[in-house]
Amino acid sequence: MKLAEKDSKVYNLIRQEIDREEYSLIMIASENYVDEDVLDTQGCVLTNKYAEGYPSKRYYSGCRFLDEIEDIAIERAKKLFNAEHANVQPHSGSSANMAVYFAVLNIGDTILGMDIAHGGHLTHGSRVSFSGKFYRTVGYKVSEKDEMLDYDEIRSIAIKERPKLIITGASAYSRIIDFKRFREIADEVGAYLMADIAHIAGLVAAGYHPSPVEYAHFVTTTTHKTLRGPRGGLILCKKEFAKAIDSAVFPGIQGGPLMHVIAAKAVALNNAMSDEFKEYQKQIILNARHLCKSMMERDYRIVSGGTDNHLFLVDLTNKGITGKIAQESLENSGIMINKNLIPFDTKSPMVTSGIRIGTPAITTRGMKEKEMEIICELIDRVLKNPEDERVQNQVREEVRGLCSRFPFYSRIYNL
Repeated sequence: MKLAEKDSKVYNLIRQEIDREEYSLIMIASENYVDEDVLDTQGCVLTNKYAEGYPSKRYYSGCRFLDEIEDIAIERAKKLFNAEHANVQPHSGSSANMAVYFAVLNIGDTILGMDIAHGGHLTHGSRVSFSGKFYRTVGYKVSEKDEMLDYDEIRSIAIKERPKLIITGASAYSRIIDFKRFREIADEVGAYLMADIAHIAGLVAAGYHPSPVEYAHFVTTTTHKTLRGPRGGLILCKKEFAKAIDSAVFPGIQGGPLMHVIAAKAVALNNAMSDEFKEYQKQIILNARHLCKSMMERDYRIVSGGTDNHLFLVDLTNKGITGKIAQESLENSGIMINKNLIPFDTKSPMVTSGIRIGTPAITTRGMKEKEMEIICELIDRVLKNPEDERVQNQVREEVRGLCSRFPFYSRIYNL
């Protein structure tokens, strides 16, 4: 690697990050490992080229090969999700959401989205996000009874507030979402429906979660997380909204698209059409359910009592520790999770009463139910002794040994 000689500081930090990813248990629900072909594509010469505009309608010359690549990505996205139109240019999921808002809303319009403290995303109406600054935002929460979506309550809020856009989807919700019910509510109040499936896109593509494409006017997603592609965004919509969406993305909120990332999206979308990918998505859910069950057996309270997808939330109140302490002690032990608010949390977002655990990355490595039991024991050991450095050091060595049995990047980087 020539970078080692030209810029040793950056090179050494990259090598350390490779080592961290290879020898840690990555269990942050929004993270995953990309295949070597995605890495190769994203690091190719396409990064050199400006391609403002869309295929056959560029503002620069020399785009004929890039046009073909973007067309391939678009067609694969439409085929994978059975969508009428796809825009593959958004730089992120947040950009994708912004483009939808700009396409159909005016500043000050009302949007109804899931409260961030109950599992929603910043861009679903949080006051610190553009979504909460540009629009009048109203939130819906999960039920106190079972910590699941209460569609009758959501309907009541929608009837009272008359939003122009209803947002469904979450970043920390472990249950199946009824998109058909959301569309019925949207139709009743004359609202557009946007489904943000950033977290569950891989499950949707493989048929392990109901698809919103039939019901939502707009579907947004990231292309990483469960979809296991490069970091980026994607918008799906009905043909009638194609022009509005495309114009909102460019020139509305973005300039030149990242063509190396779009090419990597095309590769990832192709991978997602394979039988292997479907089996992988199935195992993600099996692993999440098994790990969830194992933690419940060790007296951890799971928000909503279980999971239907790739993640679950753990309420640590009965363990006497905060999410912040849990995150720090587990990271010191080689286990990467994130602190997370739980529904009706009494602690701040920087402290929290819970943690979020996801299985996409460890499933990519080939781990299955047996390994979930081992991981549960390791997590439990650390959380019982969150300030014991000896325990953390011991667990970190055991984590390294477990990861060595399921190598991923070592064959590429000669670790």
